[in-house]
Amino acid sequence: MYDFFSWLHELFSTLPPGLWNLCVLIMLGLLACGANYASKWLLMRWWQRLRLATEARRHERQLQLAVIARLANLIPALILAGGASMPELRLNPSLATVLRNVAAAFMVLCVLRALDKLLDLADLLYRKRPDSRSKPIKGFLQLGKISIFIAGALLIISTLINKNPLILLSGLGAMAAVLMLIFQDTILSLVASLQLGTNDMVRIGDWIEMPSQNADGDVIEIALHTVKVQNWDKTITTVPVRKLITDSFKNWRGMFDTGGRRIMRSLYLDQRSVRFLSDEEIAGLEELTVLNQYLDDKQRELGEWNARLAALGAKPVNQRRVTNLGTFRAYVEHYLRSLPGVNQEMIIMVRQLQPGPTGIPLQIYCFSSDTRWLVYEKVQADIFDHLLAILPVFGLRVFQEISDVAHTPMPADAAITL
Repeated sequence: MYDFFSWLHELFSTLPPGLWNLCVLIMLGLLACGANYASKWLLMRWWQRLRLATEARRHERQLQLAVIARLANLIPALILAGGASMPELRLNPSLATVLRNVAAAFMVLCVLRALDKLLDLADLLYRKRPDSRSKPIKGFLQLGKISIFIAGALLIISTLINKNPLILLSGLGAMAAVLMLIFQDTILSLVASLQLGTNDMVRIGDWIEMPSQNADGDVIEIALHTVKVQNWDKTITTVPVRKLITDSFKNWRGMFDTGGRRIMRSLYLDQRSVRFLSDEEIAGLEELTVLNQYLDDKQRELGEWNARLAALGAKPVNQRRVTNLGTFRAYVEHYLRSLPGVNQEMIIMVRQLQPGPTGIPLQIYCFSSDTRWLVYEKVQADIFDHLLAILPVFGLRVFQEISDVAHTPMPADAAITL
């Protein structure tokens, strides 16, 4: 090899030094391009065989290919650095030093870019794990990328200026305040991400509601600086991670974990329709199977009470009687306990709230056994459809505000204009 370069130098000895250096650079450049092409071709052949032997998704294969392609760029950089260090080429010392430093800096850059794609590939592979939704690592990987690129930038600068990296690191102490100001959001986001992960406050797939940030939907991504929420209208809201620590938000994960979605609605009953039931009406309501036991127990209880009053000589006006509202309340509770769409292991309650201008609120409080939105709304609608339809059987009426215009009689000779 030495004899070849010596012969080559003697052949072109008549050339000016600058032209000789240019010829050497062209030769090294052609050799580097050829090596780059050959290395990528060989690596691609190896990667094709590996891909056929393993099952990988398209995006995963693209990341693998990107890592391989960026590592293949090390070959031409090594050739340029090695050529600049060869004394046989008799390059200008200053030019050889510049070429060597640029090649070394380029190798550092190639490694940095390959590590960047390698971390993306690690995140993609981690998402296949069952616990990836509860413990996302994308924020930590982004922090790793920042650290790698900062270290790589120091190495590239120190290589280009041909200085020890420790000299640059010693100068960073004076720049600590400036760096903290520049990376203030990153530091705050990192602390917030650690708190979110440690306390298990948010997971990918959680339904969160945060009115201060106009976010109401599913969490689709948790990164170092932001959390992406897909709202129910399919828009995307980007929430800063630190806002999830400083501001309040509602996480509906507990509802899905318990297996019950709350139904809390009221029927507003006309107070004027509440009254005592006659014996004939009680006999008619006994035809409802769910009320048999209730009416028997209630009549027995009231019979014993009224018998004691009669023994004391109390007048009949003091007797207790069955009301249509109390009977309807018992019917609703028994009806809810018989529905398969209602979670029977969670609280079921039918109660009266404070009467107001809109009547007596009869609140139904229970949980559906299916937390899916469509199923939940269907169960809730079926319950109130049935209760509204059966109200007249108990002699009750729903309170509804009616416009006075509807009660104003229209004159016989009034003309209708369109």
